[in-house]
Amino acid sequence: MKENLSFSKFIAVGVMLFALFFGAGNLIFPAQLGQLAGDNFWPAIIGFLITGVGLPFLGVIAIGYSGSSHLQDLASRVHPVYAVIFTSVLYLTIGPFFAAPRTGTVAFEVGITPYASGPLALLLFTAIFFGITLWLSLNPAKIVDRVGKILAPGIVILLLVLIAASLLNPMGAIQPATEGYLGNAFAKGFTEGYNTMDALAALVFAIIVINAVKAMGLKTKQGIMNATFKAGVVAASLLGILYVGIAYIGATSVEQYGLFDTGGPVLSTSAEHFFGAFGTALLAIIITLACLTTAIGLMIANAEYFHSLFPKISYKVFVTIFTTFTFVVSNFGLANIITYSVPVLMLLYPLAISLILMAFTSKLFNHSRLVYVSATVVALAIGIVDGLKTLAGTLGTEFAWLQPVVDFYTAYLPFYTDGLGWLIPVVVVMILTGVVARVMGPAASTAEA
Repeated sequence: MKENLSFSKFIAVGVMLFALFFGAGNLIFPAQLGQLAGDNFWPAIIGFLITGVGLPFLGVIAIGYSGSSHLQDLASRVHPVYAVIFTSVLYLTIGPFFAAPRTGTVAFEVGITPYASGPLALLLFTAIFFGITLWLSLNPAKIVDRVGKILAPGIVILLLVLIAASLLNPMGAIQPATEGYLGNAFAKGFTEGYNTMDALAALVFAIIVINAVKAMGLKTKQGIMNATFKAGVVAASLLGILYVGIAYIGATSVEQYGLFDTGGPVLSTSAEHFFGAFGTALLAIIITLACLTTAIGLMIANAEYFHSLFPKISYKVFVTIFTTFTFVVSNFGLANIITYSVPVLMLLYPLAISLILMAFTSKLFNHSRLVYVSATVVALAIGIVDGLKTLAGTLGTEFAWLQPVVDFYTAYLPFYTDGLGWLIPVVVVMILTGVVARVMGPAASTAEA
């Protein structure tokens, strides 16, 4: 029985996985990190790479390792109702609530802002952008896949040329760190990596990779795991190289061009700086088309998932609803979308990372539901407070009733002020309940399907 893929095949799967991950957020957040982190560049980018590259890689591997057929299947080890809620919220987050609107606003800020700006220009552009998204999502065709296969290497080549130009002839010297990067730049970079949403998306994309590997003839669990791991290494390597390079472009742009509100203008500014009007136009076309294919993929994925939950509502109705909603949200602007997504991500990431950790260690505690439920409850209890605290900061207010809980967490949870207060409690609870599960023996195994 076939156990390994040829070099060219796992490279192809790895590039496909990279193309799935690499969307609007992957362009703007490392650029913004570079601008703000300044001379604290390296600790910040290392933290960013852990959540922006390492966690997505682990997410893909976790689904394959667990033997689950999809995310809802894995999350059902906590509870079937929780699985539906968690999976639905995750799909909506990487879909119409945040990631999908971001595709339109990033395409606008990078591609159109150099030529036209303002609310009316954004409205007209997103109307056309999401109109095309709706049309192609209602009639999924191979043209989208083909365009995506052409665009993925096109973006990589263009970005590598920009990165090489900035390395050979930097726009300016790296400036002092600003904002949250003055203190623990590593922790700030770690939580900034949440914004890519790739660790969340990995839990959805994993099954696409696994199915692609199976279609190439691999049938055994070990063979599928090996191929998925190798493909993940390819995708992670490409992401890591581009993130470091884009962040460096951001860091060297501040002296000459100042700080931007978002990372969007960094790339268009650098393209114009190095290659003039032609560079700006080429970048605009490629990134707009890339964002378009990402938007279509997200609309299709969301519509298919929710149609599976509510089969009486047609796929086309879901596509129409989600695309219309996405268009409306996109007109709040990129900065607002990013700002209001952070509280949700502060809630979702502890839950997602906990699930990934348990997927890898499940055999050690006999797949006991006790461990899955306990760790998830702890992650949820801390994540909800983190999300609400972040929302209060976003709104410029305080939730007085929440302050005693925040004070308690700050006093007793390690790394809480760095946004990582959930990590140690979740690990401790997993160990304690895992020991209980081991003592109780295999008879306690109720989480695994």
